[in-house]
Order: sequence, then structure tokens, then C-alpha cells
Amino acid sequence: MPSNLPTFTLRIPEKLLAKLRVVANINKRSVNKEIEFLIERYIEEFEAEHGEIKIEEENTE
Repeated sequence: MPSNLPTFTLRIPEKLLAKLRVVANINKRSVNKEIEFLIERYIEEFEAEHGEIKIEEENTE
């Protein structure tokens, strides 16, 4: 199923990617979904400490 979400290329050391694959598998997620989950959690923690990040609607798609 094609997605209209923007794409982002990530360069990551092989060992870190291998570990990420293990974590994603344990959590029953794809590596992509695991990264998305981790980023969302990090941003929530950041905003809890520093306040909400305001962005324009056109920049969120």
C-alpha cells in the first residue's frame, strides 16, 4: 500500500542498525515504525521539558 508520507534517508552504523532490528522485532514493529515511535517519544519528552513546539500546518505534511 503506497504512502503519501514524506521520506527521509538515514545513515546509521551497521552495528546500531542490527541492534535496532532486534529491538523492533521484540516490539513487533518494523524498523521504520520503531524509529518513528522513538522519535515521537523523544519529542514528547522534549516538549514536556521545554514546552510545545509550534509549527505551521503546511510544514507537517
